[in-house]
Amino acid sequence: MAKLLRFRSPLFSQPSKPFFLSSLSSSSSSSSSSSSDVNKSTSSSDSVGNKALYFLNCCKNKIHLFQIQAQLITSGVFQDPSFSGRLLKLSSSLIDDSCYTLLIFRCIDFPDAFCVNTVIKGYTCSNHHQIAVSFYVEALRRGNFYPNGFTFPPLISACAKLGCLSLGQMCHAHALKFGVVDHVLPVQNSLLHFYGCCRLVDVAGKVLDEMPVKDLVSWNTVIGGLANAGEMEAAHKMFDEMPRKNVVSWNVMITGYLNFRSPGNALQLFRRMMARNYESNDTTKVQVIAACARSNRLKEGKSIHGFIIKACTDLSLIIDTNMIDMYSKCGRADIARKIFDKMPIKNLVSWNTMVLGHCIHGNPVFGLSLYSEMADKINPDELTFIGVLCACARLGLLTDGKNYFSEMIDLFHLEPNFAHYWCMANLTANTGRMEEAVSILRNIPADEDLSPEYSFWAGLLGSCRFQGDTTLGEQIAKELIEQDPLNFSHYNLLVNVYALAGKRAEVSRTKEMMKERGIKRVACCSLKDLTEIVCDNAKRIEEIGAEC
Repeated sequence: MAKLLRFRSPLFSQPSKPFFLSSLSSSSSSSSSSSSDVNKSTSSSDSVGNKALYFLNCCKNKIHLFQIQAQLITSGVFQDPSFSGRLLKLSSSLIDDSCYTLLIFRCIDFPDAFCVNTVIKGYTCSNHHQIAVSFYVEALRRGNFYPNGFTFPPLISACAKLGCLSLGQMCHAHALKFGVVDHVLPVQNSLLHFYGCCRLVDVAGKVLDEMPVKDLVSWNTVIGGLANAGEMEAAHKMFDEMPRKNVVSWNVMITGYLNFRSPGNALQLFRRMMARNYESNDTTKVQVIAACARSNRLKEGKSIHGFIIKACTDLSLIIDTNMIDMYSKCGRADIARKIFDKMPIKNLVSWNTMVLGHCIHGNPVFGLSLYSEMADKINPDELTFIGVLCACARLGLLTDGKNYFSEMIDLFHLEPNFAHYWCMANLTANTGRMEEAVSILRNIPADEDLSPEYSFWAGLLGSCRFQGDTTLGEQIAKELIEQDPLNFSHYNLLVNVYALAGKRAEVSRTKEMMKERGIKRVACCSLKDLTEIVCDNAKRIEEIGAEC
């Protein structure tokens, strides 16, 4: 409080007329009549309120926010929800500390629904989804809170991000109870999104059918849910039936086809989009470039590159990075290097794309040279070293590979995962050290599972296999299972070997066998999920990421 009071005067006070209620309302008490005193007090309060509202509307940074908060407290208007609610909203947007917003809320004697909704939205936007739901339940238990149409969209969004069906269904029931489902479109759209995230597309369809009014968000949300569930035929049918479309509608379908390994359909849809004169955005461009990369369509990739250059005067970092990835995967790492050299700004993702492009798809010698250049400017990550080790495996540089592996651990303090061990095993096997390769595979930590990202790993490490196929890895894993049929790590090795080979059916069959035999991961054995290490980087290479 002392800190807040120090901030109060510079923003509100004026040399001749202080902002405090006490000073504004305490003048001339002996000679005025009681009615004039009341009028002066009312006008003073109005003046204070008008000034407070003005400064709340003009507040742009947290220093001013602290000043305003201190003045609201000392002037006595803080307890008015019309002021404290606005203060809460400013706090959640200007201060990256949900605890501070909650502290303000706790000081309000009688918070209204706007105040409660502001805190719920603040928690949801700051990714404190569980706390958002808990806060809502606590507000209900107090008995002085009546939810409205602004309560449920952020609340249901929090449930969707948590992936908790029971909490979302509870919120759905509450929305029905308080009568805000039938006539509040944002609530209905949030329910569509929630059930789509939970892959309950039939429920989402039922909600859509019962909506008297549907907007583009409604249609796009259901189509996105169908696409995420892999029901592309149903998604495409609904897409064709939409009364009108926008760029988001097209992007949802293009992304859906791309995610479910149909880059040809994604490109076909993009051509149809251009033929109908729809404006594309960066998301569209990134997705179609990725489609060309995944389907190895160099000619079409060049055509899209030309289209983007004509449409955009300045290319963004993410588009340039995706261009590098596309040309590298299509065997034109030389063009990728030209784009890379012209980039005014380079981040970790663009460096990784360039290094992996050369190490895996282009000249591995140039790839290792690029890595040395990169290490002088920016710290590499786990994905970088996968490319470096793949390059060593392609060149048969056993000593260099071991040195890079040690450098990753000792110099950059990165923890190796399955992919790094796999590359090292390939490197040692390709140089004739089969026993050492077998030893590496036998001792891979059991805390990694590559199978959730089949296509990424099959593409990334496809060139780093045991001289042609995965027979050795498969043989070792099966021998280990025979020796110890209850050991989770041996089954996990087999799953990952199949994942690297892109054998989805074998992955599913092995996991089904694990279920039948009751093989489960040992509790607390997982150190770090591989998807957190690498897959975020992979998505940033092929999709719009936060870093760009």
